[in-house]
Amino acid sequence: MNRHLKRAGFSLLELMIALGVAAIIATFALPAYRAHVAKTHRLEATAALMRAVQFVETARLAQTGTDAVALGAGLDQAPSSGTPVYRLALLQESATNGGYTIEAAPIATGVMQNDACGVFVIDATGLRSNRLADGAALLDAAKSSACWTGKG
Repeated sequence: MNRHLKRAGFSLLELMIALGVAAIIATFALPAYRAHVAKTHRLEATAALMRAVQFVETARLAQTGTDAVALGAGLDQAPSSGTPVYRLALLQESATNGGYTIEAAPIATGVMQNDACGVFVIDATGLRSNRLADGAALLDAAKSSACWTGKG
């Protein structure tokens, strides 16, 4: 009976092997998880921009006066409810943007603050681009396209 009780638990060696396997799995799983979360946040930002474009276009068609269109609650952030990861801003008309520009900038203290895709930008002509969050430098077309499609 005493021999049976001794074999009922794990040995230290078995426990160390199990912890080693868990550490190896975590080494590969955590970076993949973080990349997936970043991709999800980027796609949420692009979807929020598309919703904002729809809203602005509809509001401009229905507009009878000279009142400025503004993004309402839920349209000014991504995701639209909960803790924001990106803030959306409607910029005024310029000579090159066709009527307006909407930007989705990562929250300064958020999880995407140092993201390689930076700020997502779309204008009334449908031109999509990205610029670095810390300046006005635009990303190249291939990198920007990858960011917008979730492959960046």
